Parts: sequence; C-alpha cells; structure tokens
Amino acid sequence: MALIHGFHLKNVRGDVLGGLTAAVVALPLALAFGNAALGPGGAIYGLYGAVVVGFLAALFGGTPSQVSGPTGPMSVTVASVVATLAAAGVSDNLSAGEIIPLVMAAVVLGGLFQIIFGILKLGKYITLVPYSVVSGFMSGIGVIIICLQIGPLLGISTKGGVLASLSTVVSGFEPNGAAIGVAIMTLGIVFLTPRKISQWVPSPLLALLIVTPLSLFLGVDAIDRIGSAGPIPEGLPSLTIPSFNQYGGIILKAGLVLAALGAIDSLLTSLVADNISQTRHNSDRELIGQGIGNAVAGLFSGLPGAGATMRTVINVKSGGSTPLSGMVHSIVLLLVLLGAGPLAEKIPEALLAGILIKVGLDIIDWGFLLRAHKLSLKTATVMYGVLLMTVFWDLISAVLVGVFVANMLTIDSITQTQLEGMEEDNPIQARDEDLQSLPNDEQSLLDSCSGEVMLFRLKGPLSFGAAKGITERMMLVRNYKVLILDITDVPRLGVTATLALEDMIQEAKLNSRKAYVAGATGRVKERLSKFGVEGLIGTRKEALELAVNEVKN
Repeated sequence: MALIHGFHLKNVRGDVLGGLTAAVVALPLALAFGNAALGPGGAIYGLYGAVVVGFLAALFGGTPSQVSGPTGPMSVTVASVVATLAAAGVSDNLSAGEIIPLVMAAVVLGGLFQIIFGILKLGKYITLVPYSVVSGFMSGIGVIIICLQIGPLLGISTKGGVLASLSTVVSGFEPNGAAIGVAIMTLGIVFLTPRKISQWVPSPLLALLIVTPLSLFLGVDAIDRIGSAGPIPEGLPSLTIPSFNQYGGIILKAGLVLAALGAIDSLLTSLVADNISQTRHNSDRELIGQGIGNAVAGLFSGLPGAGATMRTVINVKSGGSTPLSGMVHSIVLLLVLLGAGPLAEKIPEALLAGILIKVGLDIIDWGFLLRAHKLSLKTATVMYGVLLMTVFWDLISAVLVGVFVANMLTIDSITQTQLEGMEEDNPIQARDEDLQSLPNDEQSLLDSCSGEVMLFRLKGPLSFGAAKGITERMMLVRNYKVLILDITDVPRLGVTATLALEDMIQEAKLNSRKAYVAGATGRVKERLSKFGVEGLIGTRKEALELAVNEVKN
C-alpha cells in the first residue's frame, strides 16, 4: 500500500494551481464557518481547522483530488455542541476560556471515531444511506445555516440553535441599517457575479475584498466585526488540552455525531470527486485520513472538517488531481494565517452572514426537494421528515430515524415484489389467463392433476419479509393432495424464509400431503440441505411428474 494514496509528481503544475485556487475559495468560507460555529471571535478557529484538516486528510486520505476543511454540516454540529454546553452552564464567551477545551475534546473524539470506522472498514456501509435521507439531511443543514445567519444579517446578535436564534431576532427586532447594507452588497456580489469573473476570482473572496474595504472607507463603525470580540491571534495555533470535566456524556455524543456526519459528508464528496476526475477512491482510507485530520485539529483548536464538495470541484477543474493539491491548499492558508490576523479583524460579521446564506441555499437539494412528491409519496415523506427533524430536533437522530424508516419502506417494497405471483398457479384463486406463464408441457401436467396439486411459485431473493407471505398461505396446503414449492427463480434464500418453507412442508406432512421443493440450485440448495429440508427435486417438471403419479395413485 502506497504511503500517500494516489500521490505522484507528474502533475505538479496542475496540483499547485488547483490547491491555490481551492485556498482562495476556502479562506472566506473557513472564516465564515468558524464564526457561525463558535460565535464572535470564532472565525480564526475555522482557519485553524482548514489548515490542519486540509493537510492531513490529503496526506493520509483515500481520495487523491479531495480538498477538506470546515463544512456546513460540521459547523452546524459544533454550533449545536456549543448551545448544549451553554445550556448546561458553560460560558460560551470565547474570552472566558471555558468552551473551547470542551468543544475540542468532542472534535478529537470525533476524529478517533472516524479512524475506528476506517479500521473496521465501515466506509462502504456509510455510503449506502438512502438518497432521500441524504437529501433531507443536507437540505436541513442548509435551512439551519440560513436560519442562524438571519440575525447577523440584520445586525442582531444571536446565540443558540435555530429556535433560540429566531426567537431572539423576533423578540429583539432592532435591525442595524449599516449591517443590512453590508449584507445586501455581499449577497449581490455572491449571487450576481458573472461566471467569467467568478471562475478567476470566486465570488465569496470577491465580496470579502470589495465589501470589507468599502465598509472601512465609508466609516461604518456601528456594525459587529470579527475582531469585535477581541484581537485575532497571529501565528501558529497553540496546543489545546481537551477537557471532559463533568460533561463527558455531552462530549461523547457530540464526538459520535461529528464522526458520523463527517464520514457521510466526506464520502459523498469522494463520490463527486470520482465522477469528475474519473478515479476511484478508497473509502476506508479516506475515513482514516479524515479522522487523523480532525483528531489533530482538535488538539490545535481547529474547527472539525470533512471533504468539501465545492472546493474539491474547483480544485479538479483547476488542474488538481493528487493529494499534493490538498496540501498546497493548506500551506497557502497557513501563510495567510501567519500574517493576516489584523486584516481579518476588520471583516464585518454581516458579510460572513451573506456568504453563508449563499452556502445554505446551495446546500439545499432544490432539484429533489421540489419534485420528490411527484416521484413517490413515501420517498417525499422520508425526505421532508428528515429535513424537519434535522432542523428542529437532532442531527444524528434525524439520520438514524430516516435510515430506519427508509429501510423499512424498502424492505416492504421488496417483500411485495417477492410475494407477487405466489398464488398465480393456485387453482382455487387463479384465473385461467394467470396460468399461461408455465411452459405448455408443464401446464399440461398441472391440468391433468384435476386441481389436486398446489404449485406455489416463488420469485426473486426471499428475505425475512417474504416469510410472512409464505406463512399466511400455509393453511391452503390442506386443500390439496400435493404441494410443490417452486424456487427455480429464487437466487437467494434468507434464514427466516427458509424456516417458513420448512414449516409449510411440515404442515403438508401433518395433513398427510406430499410436498416437494423444486428447482433449488447453488447456495439455495446448499442452505436447504443444511437445514435438512426434505423433498428436494431437481426441476419443476420433475416435481409435476411426481405429483401426477401421486394424484393418480
């Protein structure tokens, strides 16, 4: 196994250009996510996270062209952790020095959990989350980001989750005209910048470079800026010793949430990277790389991160194709970190809110959101349900409930498919036209039995869901002299379904009826043999011939 997955020096120029471009995009986003996650004074922690996670995830990860750093879901989760700890009595004022060690303990734990996920090779299972759940969750994250930025957009200081933030806006509605002006200029730039310009200078960075100096030039002092809560430190971050104190339960849960969401976020971005770069990522290695990045980021007060879709796409389109591009992106941000603290202090919070409003709107899965109800009512219910639970309840609970419900609906759908046709060849309930699926010679044999044979045809993989349908039809056996269980078209047979078939054969025996199992091959035949199921016959035709003899005798 190569030390660095996908690393080579054949594309240095492209990787340097891709990494530089990604860093330009990442700078305003990292500051914005830091501020959104930790409140006033938190912007620098987003930059710390972008540097550490971006470099280490590229170095140890499994997606060569991926660029990692703070993302919407991760910042929302950190904001939720801060709100939970604040509710428990911890001061959320960063200058007090209480909240950061606790939050970073959760970040470190989240990273360690991700490493464990990778070691246990859980990557392939994480990507199996149904799209309706992913869509609802990501759209919910987008809604949360927008809701949390309404206050800063209006110049109103808010804290807490969605409901607390919106409540503060409503109860203390005193909008700041200067902040609104800054926000409107920002929104105008990020939404209206022509593509010809944004492909060279990303619109978030353009807003940062235009609106910040303009707000200073116009002498707009009556607005909150990043540096309002205190000066931004320059240079490298210092080592932070994570603290658990009496909040171990809160921190443990937060770590699991960060690990799960970071894994989902990263691996979905990996799939996007595969699609546009025509490569194939290593899911488990990617989880380990992200875990190392987040664990180390937590030790240096960095915001947790994940694979960032927009930055990854920009990196690939700019020429990046190896982990070198992700490392270059981090080195560029590090250089900014070493000398840009005083400049970053001047950035208006309303500007960052405007950037995040655009991010939130982009995260919402509008394409699926607006047409899900046309595709399937069940799918739409799952998607909208996960969205609402994400916004108003709990992030990880929303995903878990969504996955459970979606899988139950999928199992129900598969079961219905498995049960289709089970009674097609039951002479009591079937119509003549329903019997035409049998070959002529087999149909003739069945007809000659004068309704004394029940041909019970099973199709497709039989899971535990199909067992119920088999059991429900068990009493029908008493109405016939011979039972034929045809599993010619069954490629897989679950344990529960196997036991149901065995029970049906036993029911036939108890009622002095003959029972045959026809068409079993491969693994299905091997399983039936291991269970000691009697009456195995090679083909359906052979079983029908035996049935005819049984009826005549």
